Amino acid sequence: MRGQERFDGMSVILADDDPAIQDAVTMMLEREGFSVSVHPNGSMLLEGHFAVPDVLLLDRLLPGIDGLDVCKALKNRPDTAAVPIIMLSASPHIGRMAMEVGADDFLEKPFSKKQLINKLTEHIRH
Repeated sequence: MRGQERFDGMSVILADDDPAIQDAVTMMLEREGFSVSVHPNGSMLLEGHFAVPDVLLLDRLLPGIDGLDVCKALKNRPDTAAVPIIMLSASPHIGRMAMEVGADDFLEKPFSKKQLINKLTEHIRH
């Protein structure tokens, strides 16, 4: 599979509390060769308890914290400032707010595998 070669060894952190989104995105990305780490909330990210990935997929609504605040904090840390962050939300109005806090892109839920892979391709450094 050509897709496997393209993303083999690339890592993604998905921060989303919805088990259906976690499963669907993990399945989509693993089929493309990505290694996926799922975080159901933003606290682990704020505490720095993770290996720095090639890209972060960050939901807006996380338990106990706003994904926009997590994005802003990660973009202000030296080890994660250059990591592309793609914010996810069912609300299209979040896109502008996401960019204001430093997100590199925005993807509206629901999204297709093609939309997700296209966004990742745009932002991942090969």
